[in-house]
Amino acid sequence: MAKEFATVRDMIEALTPSYPVYCLRPKIIAESARRFVSQFPGRVLYAIKCNPHPEIVKALYRAGIRHFDTASLPEIAQVRESFPDAGCYFMHPVKTRAVIGTASRVYNVDTYVIDHPRELEKILDETDGGEGVTIFVRIKTPPVEGTLYHLAAKFGADVDDAASMLREARSRGCQVGVAFHVGSQCLVPGAYRAALKLVGEVVEKAKVDISGLDIGGGFPAEYIGTNMPPLEDFIREIEEGVKELGLRRDCVLMCEPGRALVAHAVSLVVQVQLRKNDQLYINDGIYGSLSEMVDAGIRLPARLIRLKGEPATETRDFVLNGPTCDSLDVLPSTFALPADAEEGDWIEIDRVGAYSYALATHFNGFHPETLVTVHDEPLSMKR
Repeated sequence: MAKEFATVRDMIEALTPSYPVYCLRPKIIAESARRFVSQFPGRVLYAIKCNPHPEIVKALYRAGIRHFDTASLPEIAQVRESFPDAGCYFMHPVKTRAVIGTASRVYNVDTYVIDHPRELEKILDETDGGEGVTIFVRIKTPPVEGTLYHLAAKFGADVDDAASMLREARSRGCQVGVAFHVGSQCLVPGAYRAALKLVGEVVEKAKVDISGLDIGGGFPAEYIGTNMPPLEDFIREIEEGVKELGLRRDCVLMCEPGRALVAHAVSLVVQVQLRKNDQLYINDGIYGSLSEMVDAGIRLPARLIRLKGEPATETRDFVLNGPTCDSLDVLPSTFALPADAEEGDWIEIDRVGAYSYALATHFNGFHPETLVTVHDEPLSMKR
């Protein structure tokens, strides 16, 4: 059980941490989860890869998330052992035979995604012919301008190949579905409708009824400078696109949000170790919780916290340096902080719930791992 504090400042006063601390706001994560569950017209699968911290996953489960997108055996084990009643879906297109067999026989996973005919054969072999198995065929979607990562560059079949795999899986006794992913941090609601048109082409060519449609993730979080459409715009495009497909009424619609559920719910508290002019050296960086500031170019709100005395009202743009000995461990955008920021001060960096804990390394022996819960309001989006 994570330690609990009323505010981030209370946590700092109690722990005076010289190590990075993740601050989970359960109220925010619950609001995000309930909003998705209430608005999306189908099953909401949390993408475990986005942030697998047990406290995060428990908070989502308590908020009503009962289905999980898993991409590896450890993720499957985490869900099954923590929540035996939860739905667990193996949504990685490439899996080893041993892992498929264990997922099926030990953890009773019966839903898998493929994008190549040989992957279908592996699943059929390791699930004793595929009885009771549902196979989703993942299709390739075009790049969407502004997304952080174009995931279809690595996975997805073209229309003809996808249709062929659907027919083959159905002929072998499997239930079948279609899956896609428009790309991470998608800011274009119409991208989902465009992808759904491709689904229609696949289903028309396959001449089979599908029992499931997984529209993937990609739903965005708001960062500094992000012009983020409301969730309602995405839901409207999805509903209209699905309606145009004319699918059977018992076809299960699914989505796999990650970032949109957890990004806003976690902040990171770091401590200043040294100041050199306009450079601050802190105890976390791009090899820890903040790699997306480099990889994806996102910008995050931050504030300085000082226990003794008040910081200056005048601000200055500071470069933040991570703790490792690598000269690349420097955050790419500056942070406007009090001009008298100094060693021993703490900085709270907000909106780090997505791909922070999940991507943190042990490079140079540094590894952020402490998580507490707090109940104050998150930072505003002001720079």
